Amino acid sequence: MDAGLHQKEYEPGARAPLNGVRVLDLSRLVAGNVVTHVLADFGADVIKVENPATGDDLRHWRVDDISTHWKVYARNKRSLALDYRDPEGLALLLRLVAIADVLVENFVPGKLERMGLGPDILLEANPKLVVARISGWGQTGPFRAKPGFGSLVEAMSGFAAMNGYPDRPPVLPPLALADMITGLYGATAIMIALRHVEVAGGCGQVVDLSLFESMLSVLGPQAANYALTGRAPARHGSRSGTTAPRNVYRCADGKYVALSASMQQMAERLFRVIGRPELIVDPRFATNSARVAHNDLLDPIVAEFMAAHTQAENLALFDQAGVTVGPVCDPADLIAHDFVREREALIALPDPEMGSLPMHNIPVRLSETPGALTRPAPELGADTEDVLALIETDTAAIAVLRERKVIK
Repeated sequence: MDAGLHQKEYEPGARAPLNGVRVLDLSRLVAGNVVTHVLADFGADVIKVENPATGDDLRHWRVDDISTHWKVYARNKRSLALDYRDPEGLALLLRLVAIADVLVENFVPGKLERMGLGPDILLEANPKLVVARISGWGQTGPFRAKPGFGSLVEAMSGFAAMNGYPDRPPVLPPLALADMITGLYGATAIMIALRHVEVAGGCGQVVDLSLFESMLSVLGPQAANYALTGRAPARHGSRSGTTAPRNVYRCADGKYVALSASMQQMAERLFRVIGRPELIVDPRFATNSARVAHNDLLDPIVAEFMAAHTQAENLALFDQAGVTVGPVCDPADLIAHDFVREREALIALPDPEMGSLPMHNIPVRLSETPGALTRPAPELGADTEDVLALIETDTAAIAVLRERKVIK
């Protein structure tokens, strides 16, 4: 399946710009793991603090009984299997807090406090600690105690209402979109807070990060548009309510291409390629606003041309003319794509279960301080003894805690 992808090996000990930053990750599932995934890719020592009995819930998102989500988003991390609901486990965790730089959690607001790990206790143990708190709706407000799964956020934020086709129900995304966006915001927020500590000599602080506000922020000026017009955004399928033509079109061979001719120059090039240069001066299509208003007339013209040619023919024609058209790819297409291979956007890494594991490369390319892939996703508790050695826990104590199932 991954034949042709660049084969890489993990590089234990490789240097990266966040070497020396220690992160305790108490989160479960996607948002927190994306936060720490970004930090780990650039060298942070991310210690996943997991329930010894079950581990991170992301481990249980399995495909053909393999935890592919975990393998991808837990790369470069270490696993400490520790039950901090136990008093001795809690004491160990607080000792680790004292030597950490960051703590990430995504419990329902208030639960961390009830476990004896509220920000006041954490910051007393380590005044320079950055405490990143991820929740569905934020640490304040009337929804603070309400569980906040991404699906609820994607619905309430306005995303679902504008996604899909006008004659069908609103559509949720087919992936954990709100969590992933929140994870990227979280990594940025943590770096800002760390800069305050390291460069400005400041104290630690709490980062209040909600899935709802993260998702809301990427929906553009929808609130402003509504205030201006009094109209909620319509669902357009793969069309756009602000530019035209823009859509996904079926080709003669059953494959699809995506087109975005949002600039005036691009629309004019498109009209020439499809053999309809008269549309350039047609009042219904001469400007972007006119094209949007008459998209029900314009889109079938473009679709008819696309349907008369194969995907490869369409791509060649439009590429030659400098029109922005691209293929709709599935994973098989991506793995085989020359661009993906030459850019090494997807790479293949060794894996004991799959033999070779395709996954995304580190997406941010820094010329002087690149990230590094140093270790595969850990088995549950694989690094417990190494992590506890950081706080000089003796082997006899470890044996007792393991017997009591406080650690694994």
